[in-house]
Amino acid sequence: MSESLFILDKGSTESLQLQIRRQFVSAILGGSLPAGNPVPSSRKLAEQLNVSRITVTQAYNSLIDDGYLTSKERSGIYVSDRLTLPLKADKPSHSKAPPLSDPVFRQMKHRPSHQQNIEKPENWRDYPYPFVTAQVDKSLFPIAAWRECSRQALSLNAMADWTEDRLGVDDPFLIEQIRTRLLPTRGIHASEEEILVTAGAQNSLYILSRLFLNNNTLFGMENPGYPDLRNIIQLIGSRIQYLNLDHHGLIPDQQIDNCNVLAVTPSHQFPTTVTMPLQRRKELLERVETNNTLVIEDDYEPELNFESSPTPALKSLDSTGRVVYVGSLSKSFFPGLRLGYLVASKEIIQEARALGRLMHRHTPTNNQRTMALFLALGHHDALRKKLRRIYKNRWLEMKNGLETMGINFQRSSGGSSFWVEGAKNLDSKELLKRALKKGVVLEPGTIYDFNAIPPKHFFRLGYTAIEHTSIENGLKQLHSTLNELSEV
Repeated sequence: MSESLFILDKGSTESLQLQIRRQFVSAILGGSLPAGNPVPSSRKLAEQLNVSRITVTQAYNSLIDDGYLTSKERSGIYVSDRLTLPLKADKPSHSKAPPLSDPVFRQMKHRPSHQQNIEKPENWRDYPYPFVTAQVDKSLFPIAAWRECSRQALSLNAMADWTEDRLGVDDPFLIEQIRTRLLPTRGIHASEEEILVTAGAQNSLYILSRLFLNNNTLFGMENPGYPDLRNIIQLIGSRIQYLNLDHHGLIPDQQIDNCNVLAVTPSHQFPTTVTMPLQRRKELLERVETNNTLVIEDDYEPELNFESSPTPALKSLDSTGRVVYVGSLSKSFFPGLRLGYLVASKEIIQEARALGRLMHRHTPTNNQRTMALFLALGHHDALRKKLRRIYKNRWLEMKNGLETMGINFQRSSGGSSFWVEGAKNLDSKELLKRALKKGVVLEPGTIYDFNAIPPKHFFRLGYTAIEHTSIENGLKQLHSTLNELSEV
């Protein structure tokens, strides 16, 4: 390994240990340190860098813990050869409504609380078999790594970068990490002016809807699809064209021809989880170019592909600028963080930034800096690798269990949930009521279907929040409940 590989800045606010770690991660992920290559002993590297040996030892230990390096007894420390590098209906609200006699209340123009939303028991963690979606197993989160990144972000010198009101401007460090680490894995190349940090994917969708829709526009969205997006469009007042799907996702035929704006989830269709193949993506792009349609690509769970290689993002195939990309920094890892990003032309981002300034100025810059460090130090890549391995095992356990029990579900190559089809006479809300008595939490499918009379026999099962050891018994309890209902 070249002695000039590392350059330490002893005047930096970043610790020497973190500088060593960050440069190792960059060298490994960038290919400068190939798998299997030996690295210097802690004593030798400490001498080369003129730092204490314990500083190097601590950096090495953290890299070994996260799988970047491996220690071989009586041989030394090597770049791990097992490292996977990143690829270049409806329940009423329980809240008490204000009395209609309230003169101020009667002046309200919108009633968002009356809209239908995805709901789950507030105490879902108390159930032994929580097949809920959009939640994670908190035991898998690398709290020590996040705490260290947060500590670095809270250092006195670093605080000067984020304590000021940036007037809508994002942390350039995070923008650079998104641009160089995340987007290339989806085949997207963008400049700093073409990226905006948002408060999650849903905030991105709201911003875009406000910019591009009014009561004269026709908005096309998948059916079944994302209820919160439907609710956003209804508040804005645009007409909605609900679009049909098949086992490859959205069908790019004449049904989309009159749409001014189109939203699509090609990586894993929400909620059926199917992936749109490459050829269909190209057909979709050709059709929207002919029709002068704007496409919003919600790149939902692209990293959770278990039986095939990831398909390039629709945005990466777009040569006309008609696709606006919505990404998430937290969806599959820690959704409570609420960080996402938009990628579009600099003109669109300029307007989106101005609108965001009116809404919330910008997302909290301390969280932006912490996430930037989490990315730069390789923790995000390590977490992605770890979760992909764990989630794949759970996904296979779910898939095999459903097949063994003869429960029909939508076939796909991954995603964090399963879209299940029960018998035609099944009422999934009644299924939920009975399943809860056996400790099973699931999600009725009616909330995702936008037909006037939605089918009741679909439901959704997530696996990211349930322990692997509980999946088999949970599915048995579900199967037992389905059998009971079939006999009624």
